[in-house]
Amino acid sequence: MWLSRYSRWPSRFHNLHFHSQTTKQLLSSSITTATTQSSPSPLPPPMQVALTDSAGRGVFATRRICAGDLIHTAKPIVSHPSLSSLNSVCYFCLRRISSNSPDFEAHSARFCSQECAENSKDFFYVERTVDWSTFDDYCRDQGLKYPLLVKRLACMIISGSVSSDSIDILQPARLSPEMISKMEEGFHLLRSALRKADVMDEELKFLNKQWYISVLARIRINAFRIELAGGSYEDLLSSAAASIDGDVAVGNAVYMLPSFYNHDCDPNSHIIWIDNADARLKALRDVEGKSFAYAILMQVWVTMLGKLSWLKDSVFDANALGVYLHLSKDEWRNLPWS
Repeated sequence: MWLSRYSRWPSRFHNLHFHSQTTKQLLSSSITTATTQSSPSPLPPPMQVALTDSAGRGVFATRRICAGDLIHTAKPIVSHPSLSSLNSVCYFCLRRISSNSPDFEAHSARFCSQECAENSKDFFYVERTVDWSTFDDYCRDQGLKYPLLVKRLACMIISGSVSSDSIDILQPARLSPEMISKMEEGFHLLRSALRKADVMDEELKFLNKQWYISVLARIRINAFRIELAGGSYEDLLSSAAASIDGDVAVGNAVYMLPSFYNHDCDPNSHIIWIDNADARLKALRDVEGKSFAYAILMQVWVTMLGKLSWLKDSVFDANALGVYLHLSKDEWRNLPWS
């Protein structure tokens, strides 16, 4: 699907002030950049998140970036494999696990390495004590994927890995009353599954309807479909088969900094996933670094499939969606939805 390019204009920029120490730590710890021969220590990412008066938040270049440069990589805040990929990808990093690959199984979950099994042990200890069959059937029957991310995040919070406000800084989708009503079933199923597993009420104090709806609203507009680049011959065959079945993605993930990038059909950078859920942002062409007031807006074109289907039926909110598409209300309605 192609979107027409629309002009953007810089108004007054303001530094984005983060609202919690947890979010600061997530943002800083999820980004890595390459080192240079002259500087053994990593350089800071060549961009800055900022607010404008009219176009919401965006990411701006702070120095010159050359075509082909790896701008930064980002680890997901939360990720989850698709239900169809549970037996073929790592339960933590979403790396494909072929029939010939060594893997580490633990309570029906597969991990590609001991490191991934170790990194997931806290939240997985919670997950493995719960019978998810009813919740998973609900997601499968309704064709839902984002409630799986909410489930994973809830288990991370219960385990103490993250706080309940970990993704509060991300822009939420504006939901209609009908959409909220449909989400309530998922909330009740999630809470019921955890309570049946004897998770203590104190540990579930955060898990109310308001938290569930708020988190799902943020995940819906910020989650990325993880489509891995083909590696081995077996991976290429799997990708080809998946494309025929219409299920190319191995899972979904939410990131901090990549969620602030704007989308454009003529981008100067793009996000790729090589062999796991670690996102890599690379420059497609030179991006000139200028003073902050005239910084070049970083534009990223990511696959909108899976997003437009629900955005079409959302209540239009220019402030919520302008940071992503920068479309007027009439332009929004005239998009080629089919």
